[in-house]
Amino acid sequence: MRIRALAPAKVNLCLFLGPIRADGRHELVTLFQSLSLCDALTLETRPPDEADVVACSAKVDGENLATRALAELRRRGWDAPPVRLEIDKRIPIAAGLAGGSADAAAALRLALAVPAEVRPRAQELDVIAADLGADVPSQLVPGLALGRGAGELVQHVEPLAQHAFVVLPSMLQLATVDVFRQADRMRLPRSDVELELRAELLGEALEPGARLPAELLVNDLQPAALALCPTISLALAAARDAGAEQAIVSGSGPTVIGIWWGEDALERARSAVAALADRFPGAIAAEPVTSTVAVPELLW
Repeated sequence: MRIRALAPAKVNLCLFLGPIRADGRHELVTLFQSLSLCDALTLETRPPDEADVVACSAKVDGENLATRALAELRRRGWDAPPVRLEIDKRIPIAAGLAGGSADAAAALRLALAVPAEVRPRAQELDVIAADLGADVPSQLVPGLALGRGAGELVQHVEPLAQHAFVVLPSMLQLATVDVFRQADRMRLPRSDVELELRAELLGEALEPGARLPAELLVNDLQPAALALCPTISLALAAARDAGAEQAIVSGSGPTVIGIWWGEDALERARSAVAALADRFPGAIAAEPVTSTVAVPELLW
């Protein structure tokens, strides 16, 4: 059996940072949007006497989250035949685009498409995803989702008004933990009261087909990312100069996203990429995607 699926990158259309929780993570209110920028994963069953294998086209520091995803499924009794999982890496690493989380979520989707006598229940899958990382639960079903808690409490919402992105990756990398620590040093977290107010305003704005106001398209981690990687400011300015109606750091950075709204948003984003190509050769135009791109496809 051989199946494949796409693992969409995500951007945070907004990220409001709250106090540190008892478990050491921060309370968040964030809006996840999956992108047409995707890794491609292929899973193939192996002979019974072999082991699960994960192969990635790019070097990943530390343990691959997709490897951990398969191990957690096995630990919870998943008894499908051994598998080989190949990851064609297209999402930049350590870029604030949740590429590792996207791969882990796609690995769970693919693994559960393999016939097995024992498979985790839906509630267990949610627990596995949350244990793997705060971005993984939102990517189990890609699309637009409101994230609470540390990002693991996910509520999927209807699509916004038509929009498109220009993604400006950086040659540098930022570790998420370093950005959060810098945010704490800079005293960026909001109080519980302030965080709840942001949540209420965001909830009121999330109407189907709505365009989010500029005051909600905010990333509270952006000052911390800029402090650690000042060249991000050049990408923010370049995106605005190229016509973006908003430009923000995605997640913990250093990737910058420019946002265009309207029926011709993708066309204008592609024109901006052409204008930015000399300065940002890795720039791409992307559009929002839904869960349908992530459905496993049987090859044979």
